[in-house]
Amino acid sequence: MGIEDRFEKSILTTSVDSVFNWARRSSLWWLQFGLACCAIEMISAAMPRYDIAERFGMLYRASPRQADLMIVSGTVTKKMAPVVRQLYDQMSEPKWVISMGSCANIGGPFDTYAVVQGVDQVIPVDVYVPGCPPLPEALYHGVLELQNKVIRYDTIAKKEGSDQAEAFREESRAEAQAALGPRR
Repeated sequence: MGIEDRFEKSILTTSVDSVFNWARRSSLWWLQFGLACCAIEMISAAMPRYDIAERFGMLYRASPRQADLMIVSGTVTKKMAPVVRQLYDQMSEPKWVISMGSCANIGGPFDTYAVVQGVDQVIPVDVYVPGCPPLPEALYHGVLELQNKVIRYDTIAKKEGSDQAEAFREESRAEAQAALGPRR
């Protein structure tokens, strides 16, 4: 029995980067930004029945400077769009965005002069959560998809550099936007 056999089951070796990337992926801090009825579903996802905050190690933050994920849930009006952009700009890098609900994705049933036809016209979106209003399970799926994107982003940044990772991220965003279909 050598020393290798003695510690094989109780010692884990990894790099510090891997630990930081795992922590970043597993504990996204999100900016609470509920604008309409989808916000009620986002709030219900945080309640004890679904408990998204505890299961994913997520915290609601009131300050954009402490958040790395913005969940836009609800109708974005043209009057609110500059505020959304300002909050996005104040977030620290890397920052991620989930668009939750039909109104945030494509403007919903409100094809008017005052409603932005998709929050992706104001800020870049990483994951779209469909539905009107989307169920908490759909938000769960969106968070899991975002965690997978964070893992891929970190892997590409580590292997090929941050420029390649940003290019992959832009390509991924364009594919997600194209999947929404044509705008009105």
